[in-house]
Amino acid sequence: MTTRPLITTPFSAASTADDVLAGVDLAGVRAIVTGASSGLGAETARALAAAGAEVTLAVRNTAAGDAVAAAIAQAGAAHRPRVSPLDLADPAAVRRFTGSWAGPLHLLVNNAGLVTGGPAHTPRGWELQFATNHLGHFALATGLHAALARGGAERGEARIVSVSSTAHMRAGVDFDDLHFARRAYDPQIAYAQSKTANALFAVGATRRWAADGVFANAVNPGGVATGLQRNFTQAQKDSLAAAEAAGVFTYKTVGQGAATSVAAAVAPQFARTGGHYLDDCQEARTVPDDAELADHPHGVKRWALDPAAAERLWAVSAALTHG
Repeated sequence: MTTRPLITTPFSAASTADDVLAGVDLAGVRAIVTGASSGLGAETARALAAAGAEVTLAVRNTAAGDAVAAAIAQAGAAHRPRVSPLDLADPAAVRRFTGSWAGPLHLLVNNAGLVTGGPAHTPRGWELQFATNHLGHFALATGLHAALARGGAERGEARIVSVSSTAHMRAGVDFDDLHFARRAYDPQIAYAQSKTANALFAVGATRRWAADGVFANAVNPGGVATGLQRNFTQAQKDSLAAAEAAGVFTYKTVGQGAATSVAAAVAPQFARTGGHYLDDCQEARTVPDDAELADHPHGVKRWALDPAAAERLWAVSAALTHG
């Protein structure tokens, strides 16, 4: 269990991204938000741009990204967001993106996420949810490390926000069968594994990069109805409905869902500290791995913050993405 005091902010589940950014000036901050063509990503990008940040929308669908960028500019942002193509499941696309980045980077929001309704793998044989949600973001962050370090030197810190989920409580990372080659495929377990990996990435990145002024934290945005659910099977929909009925979560607006990402990105309470998991804009309490989700809907399991697991995941991810 966590023994030091948990990090708290003045914000709550009811707070919006605009609430968190009230009075915050992000002029000169260069930010990337993945999956920013809709939902939480679009709202996070809008809020950051409204506070003065220079935002790049890293998206698969550039037409949708252009529409978001135009809406943000029309709303009065100081800088129209740049739109850049990025398919996180395609290592070559990630390399093109990182290779084209010039100059410092102060904020990387790894927001994009994918849910599948059944078995799906990349041409390399990687399970698609793990490939997109974790491996793609891992390759993106490591490919941008020099830019983040430059941003950290320039402003005193650079931050990475790794969007996880309460789904992480369903499963840790199965290092013996990451891609479901031997076990029966369960899309919910596959998603859970990828979300645990997102949290472990924050632990590993902070351990390696804090000396460079780069700090990463994981966030649970809470229950928000977005395009993420478009591929749900009936079983997945039923599971979500049962969790809502049990009080595991209450649906938030998109603005409320983006608030925790924005808190991790700008709140002074998280300055120069990382490896944490945020829920409702606060650092979450660590709970045992056998804890029931219904009993601890705002907790984080030990397996998602375990330093040894983070080290093992980093080594595996580096071998896969840099091999």
